[in-house]
Amino acid sequence: MKTIKILGTGCAKCKQTEAVIRETLEEIGISANVEKIEDIEQIMAYDVMSTPTVVLDEKVMIRGKVPSKDEIKALFV
Repeated sequence: MKTIKILGTGCAKCKQTEAVIRETLEEIGISANVEKIEDIEQIMAYDVMSTPTVVLDEKVMIRGKVPSKDEIKALFV
């Protein structure tokens, strides 16, 4: 099973990112473990300077913006 981590401090964009990811996964019928990481030290461990950041299976894929559904779908093709 894939693991998706959403890195962010809990701002509106971070919450929106989580919602878009969950909606998209449901639409395309993919099960994934979705985690929200808000601890600043854990976020810094990924060497990112902007949030929200989307990490798929420990690889930073999207950073600094709310992804579109198409961008999320592209991660699973």
